[in-house]
Amino acid sequence: MNLENSSHTNRMRISGYASLFGKKDLGGDIVRRGAFSASLLSLKTGQIPMLFAHETKEPIGVWHRIFEDATGLFVSGDFFLGDPRSDHIARLVRSGALSGLSIGYRATKSRTTRCGRELIELDLWEVSIVAFPMLRSARITQIDDLFPFGQIDQEHLTSRRSIM
Repeated sequence: MNLENSSHTNRMRISGYASLFGKKDLGGDIVRRGAFSASLLSLKTGQIPMLFAHETKEPIGVWHRIFEDATGLFVSGDFFLGDPRSDHIARLVRSGALSGLSIGYRATKSRTTRCGRELIELDLWEVSIVAFPMLRSARITQIDDLFPFGQIDQEHLTSRRSIM
């Protein structure tokens, strides 16, 4: 999908927790509070790519609201629609078949533990929509359909739904 030439008007906004602090993932990694702080401060545009299953060749959108809170790393962004691949993935997200979030990162500071790693500082590269996240509780929590500017009808105004 060519995002540069797209008007970005046919999109779906999704939000959720891409990482939760203090929770062990299936690989034994535990992300500590503040692990993303330096990386988030260094973002030049304040955005990171939204990918499907960590596939870097075809981004499906952009995460434009990214912050740490007491729970973990919260993300919200626009999933761009309009081509067969992204429309298919969007149908899977809306149906609940795809509800996981997964982070792509480089560990810049970590500590090895008996059960895995304690991740203290991470360089966040991307957040992907996935079927099976390593951190099972990293999930999409809200889906909002957004439509072309000027297209207003009651069905679209009531299409917002929370899945948490």
